[in-house]
Order: sequence, then structure tokens, then C-alpha cells
Amino acid sequence: MQLPSVNDQNPEKRIKIFTWHIHGTYLYYLSLGDYEIYIPKSKEAKPGYVGLGTTFPFGKNVHEVDEEKVKDLELDCILFQTKTNYLEDQYKTLSAEQRELPKIYLEHDPPQETTPYTKHIITDKSINLVHVTHFNSLLWDNNNLPFTVIEHGVEVRNVPYSGELERGIVVINNIERRGRRLGLDVFLEIQKHVPIDLVGMGAERLGLGEVLHPELPEFLSRYRFFFNPIRFTSLGLAVCEAMTMGIPVVGLATTELASVIKNGETGVIHTDIN
Repeated sequence: MQLPSVNDQNPEKRIKIFTWHIHGTYLYYLSLGDYEIYIPKSKEAKPGYVGLGTTFPFGKNVHEVDEEKVKDLELDCILFQTKTNYLEDQYKTLSAEQRELPKIYLEHDPPQETTPYTKHIITDKSINLVHVTHFNSLLWDNNNLPFTVIEHGVEVRNVPYSGELERGIVVINNIERRGRRLGLDVFLEIQKHVPIDLVGMGAERLGLGEVLHPELPEFLSRYRFFFNPIRFTSLGLAVCEAMTMGIPVVGLATTELASVIKNGETGVIHTDIN
């Protein structure tokens, strides 16, 4: 099947991609490309079906569609982002014809159990498997299928780094619920010795609460350093955003961060939290 050119400025001729609203920040940056994106919304706002929401300034190329009307869309490509999208949602939301379209499975995370022996759920050679970091692709057993690594891209904001606050800043959503893997214990231990603030969804008890994404660059720019206590997950977009602003990054020398930060130049990383 020959897809329309992404360089065609006519929305009717640009590639039409259907996906679910899984990671808001990633979806926002993805939407800056030259194509049309369609995302579903359900009455009960179940995961992946929240529509556009109010947090991100999505452009006119991102379209919210009622869940029951998705089957009527003329699409070019289906983008899966979770196991649920692939194993369940496509059969409930898409038509049989839509399920025959070219497919991409975007894997956001490394495997969380029995690594490095976890097999990826994708076994179909016709599906394009994409990882967001080289570390993630290394940890997954990709079933001997070809895959592509497309690293994060973020928007460079015109916000200068001042570092006037002699404090560090952590940006993690729901760190209490996600616990040890996201470095809750590391954050709490370091906070005993170094002044560090926490922002993110669910951070009201341990931190300052949520700072909306459009307001985050200016908020972060005042902090002396960005602290990343995460043990094991994908490379956070908040880390990438901090680096584009010139904020020094301090964190654990684990996962993809070990290949991104240059000690003494762009920050400091180590496996010894002491």
C-alpha cells in the first residue's frame, strides 16, 4: 500500500494515523510532525480514551473522535502503544478493514519482569516494532524480528537557565504509586541530605503537586539541578527537556541515562547514591 507524502500540506492528503492517548507529553511531541492524528474519546474516559484533554496545546492536526465513530474513519496507519491497545482495544474499536492497515507498535518501556528473558508480545513480522531507546531494545527479546529505535525528540523552548534556586527538582508522575522502580526510596533518602522538590501528578503529599507541561520549562529553569532517581524505566522526556535548557542532570547511571549524560560536562550520574 502506498501512503500519501508527509510533505503534502493538504490535510486530506497527509498520512492519517490512529492511536490512543497514552503518554500525553510523547503524544504532544509526536503531533508536531506533518501528518494527521486521530485519538478516541469515550464517555467514561477510560485509559487511552481521554481524547485531547486540556493539558497540552495540540494543533489542528490532532483530532478527537468519539469511540463509537472510529470505525467510520478513513485511515492509513494504526499506532499501538500498549499491550491493551494491541490485544484488546483494536478489536473493540477498529473495524476489520482498519485492522488490515499498516501497523506500528511503539514500545515506550523496557520489560518489567524477568528481564532480559521477557519476550515482546509482537510476533507478527508485518508489524513495525519501534523502541524509544537502545537500552529498551537491548533488554527486550524481540522474537528475532526486525525493529527500529527512534529516540526521543523534544521542543527546544526559549527559556534561559538561571539556576537561582539552590535546590534540585524531580519531575515524576505518581512516584508513590510506582514506588521502587521509579526511585521513590532513592528520592526520599537523598532528600534527607540535599534540598530537592518534587512535581508531577500525585505529588501533593511528597512534593509541590502537578505543574502543567506548558508551564514546566519556566518553572524548572530556576532550579540548580535536575535530579533523576529512577532505577529502571525508559529515558524520561522531562530529562530531555531539562537538557535542552542547559540544566545539569544528576541521576543514577542506569538504563539509557548512562549513554546520554557525560559526567562533569552535562551532569553527574553514578550507581552509588551516597
